[in-house]
Order: sequence, then structure tokens, then C-alpha cells
Amino acid sequence: MRVLGIGFRATADLASLQDAMRLALESAGPAKIDTLVTEAAKSREKVFQEFAGLMGIPGLGVTQADLQQMITPTQSQRIQDKFGTGSLAEAAALVAAGPNARLVAPRVVSGDANATAAIAQNVEENQT
Repeated sequence: MRVLGIGFRATADLASLQDAMRLALESAGPAKIDTLVTEAAKSREKVFQEFAGLMGIPGLGVTQADLQQMITPTQSQRIQDKFGTGSLAEAAALVAAGPNARLVAPRVVSGDANATAAIAQNVEENQT
């Protein structure tokens, strides 16, 4: 299972999220994305729900407590202060992909700097 983690600013629009996803997919290589995920409160934002609907996949939210358990390769002090982890996109993808997850695309930033994306995959599922 591949999970696309998304972080975004209040000013992000659908194009911002799509651009971040495009950049993450360029890094990870073409593959099906099974789930879209972000922080729980952000998952209720109109732009996130619209993006999930457009992709035709579930748009899920994970708790800040779960995000805080993830150590991410990308470290942003602003995100650390707000969510308790270095990268919202990376942490959300790792949480949703499960305990044996690994990043296949580390955080990328959309061209307008309003969205970030990362892709995680469950390692055990990949081996079957």
C-alpha cells in the first residue's frame, strides 16, 4: 500500500496539492496511490476533501499524538512547533502506511510553497 502524505497552508488551492503530488510521484516513480492522508483537523478542509475526491481515494486524517511518534528525515522547526514532528507530509504518510512503513519519496514542496507531499509504503506488503 502506498500512502500520499500532504501538508498544506491555509492559502493552498487544489493546484498546490496537485503540484506537490506530481513532484512526489516524480521522486517515487509511477505507482498507484491508495490513500491520501494529513493531520486530522486539516483532513476536514475543503481543498483536501476535493483533492481526495478528484483522486477517487480515501482522504484520511491522523492525530497529532500519532504524528509526534514519527521521526522524519526532513526537519522544519515551524512544523515541529505546530505538529510535534519535523514534516507533516512525511509523518502522516508513515503513520498511515503502518508500522513497517518506509518513505519512498521524502517531502517535496509545491512550486507555490503552499503544499508539501511525501509517499510512504508498507515494506512487508511490498515483499509479498
